[in-house]
Amino acid sequence: MEPVTLTAERLVLHVPDESDIDAITAACQDPEISRWTTVPSPYRRTDAEDYVRLIGEWWADGSQRIWCAYRDGELVASVGLHRVAEHHTGGDAEIGYWVAAPARGQGYLVEAARAVVAWSFDELGLARLGWRAVAGNVPSARAARALGFRYEGLGRQALTSARGRDDGWFGGLLATDDRTPVDWPIL
Repeated sequence: MEPVTLTAERLVLHVPDESDIDAITAACQDPEISRWTTVPSPYRRTDAEDYVRLIGEWWADGSQRIWCAYRDGELVASVGLHRVAEHHTGGDAEIGYWVAAPARGQGYLVEAARAVVAWSFDELGLARLGWRAVAGNVPSARAARALGFRYEGLGRQALTSARGRDDGWFGGLLATDDRTPVDWPIL
């Protein structure tokens, strides 16, 4: 599939290319991003170069779709669909995201992720999106809840990264869900 540009009220989401490498490198210096995601730490420019190259390959083979979200030319977030599996009954994928430190608390992530969620259901035809986060990542859980995800439980030692194993929180959103936030027992 050819890369797709998405727009939201304040944001433009495009598939990152070489012109995004420096902004991605700068954003991923934030220890909160590596604390809660699988982003390498320390994060080097070569990591961003590899990331951009891989994103192109993933779009080409359909396994992942990742965007960088910009407001007025400034990188504010990255949102992606991982482990995309398309089926005749509607496919599924997992949403993942991070937010650049200066952009936190301004609603950019939810705005960008809403555009990705809508595209995944309306254009890609997915039936379900999954969400997971290291247990304790309250900002990620709040964003997922705001997007309409339903909390589905705790997986003990279910997530792996360079840190080792972590307990994980899990949620899901169906194409048929109304996306109205509901109560989550962890929030």
